[in-house]
Amino acid sequence: MTLRENLELINQRDSLPDCADYLNLVEETINVLEHENLEIRPTDASGLSGGLVLLKKDIPTIILPDLHGRGDFFMNVLNSQYKNEKTVLQALENDELQLLCLGDGFHAEGRAKKRWSLAFDEYTHSFKKHRAMDEEMIESLGLMEMVLQCKYEISDNFHFLKGNHENILNEEGNGNHKFRKFTLEGEMVREFILKFYGEEFLFTYSIFEKRLPLFATGANFLASHAEPARMYSEKELINARLLPEVILGLTWTDNDEAELSSVQKMLDQHLDNPENGVYFGGHRPVSDQFFLRAGNKYVQIHNPQKNNSVLIWPDRPFNMETDIIDPNKGGYGGQTS
Repeated sequence: MTLRENLELINQRDSLPDCADYLNLVEETINVLEHENLEIRPTDASGLSGGLVLLKKDIPTIILPDLHGRGDFFMNVLNSQYKNEKTVLQALENDELQLLCLGDGFHAEGRAKKRWSLAFDEYTHSFKKHRAMDEEMIESLGLMEMVLQCKYEISDNFHFLKGNHENILNEEGNGNHKFRKFTLEGEMVREFILKFYGEEFLFTYSIFEKRLPLFATGANFLASHAEPARMYSEKELINARLLPEVILGLTWTDNDEAELSSVQKMLDQHLDNPENGVYFGGHRPVSDQFFLRAGNKYVQIHNPQKNNSVLIWPDRPFNMETDIIDPNKGGYGGQTS
């Protein structure tokens, strides 16, 4: 079975994934994440692949905002036309393109507000009935199963950064905060996984989350899940997974919470040509295709109501008028460097 066929099967599935098969995939992907190409993810002080992704500087990059269980959006991107009659997935497999996800795989947002309310009632009754929560977990686990498959199969060209929702333990500390928005989503997911998938699954999946990188540099851009709370050195970024304060500062920073000029300082520190560089993030939702902050250098691209993505070329500056793309509206084939 090809990768595309496997991904399609996962996305079309209307039942919860098998525990043993999923756990095996998580374990295999952890091994990939721990021992990535040194030119792409330098090792940290623990001897494992660190928190910094050095993206290839000779091919374009597609950037996806927070996914939150949106498997159809993810598959639409991979199946979209790129160029030379190839899909995005084919271009990734042929080393012609790289894809960077800004994190947040779990927890459907506003589109599922009513479902979360129903699921909370199920949670308060110890999931004796769990239809609403099943629907949520089919989406979230399915989306992340596709992410795991892509990372396992095309690791050099596919990267998923840790967001604040990559916290299946719902822990407070170690760079994480407990999560709640409409109900008690973080605790509900944790209890559901414990009840139906078991402690080993919960623990192993949490290790996968803790092996994810937190920051990426491209030829002319930087990216993390959230706006950087302050300027971080290359050493801090490489060792970010081991530094709770850095994890928190790259995944939880709210609007207007970052230190003054943190984005510009990061651009100056980590790009060869900072004048033409921008910093991409998700985390806080926007009402249009994008929102500019930090002197128009920080580009927020997470609109839960839209299928926004970015196609950025290594040989020219980002153009906000042409490079933010909905894959459902013609794909990426019309964009040129």
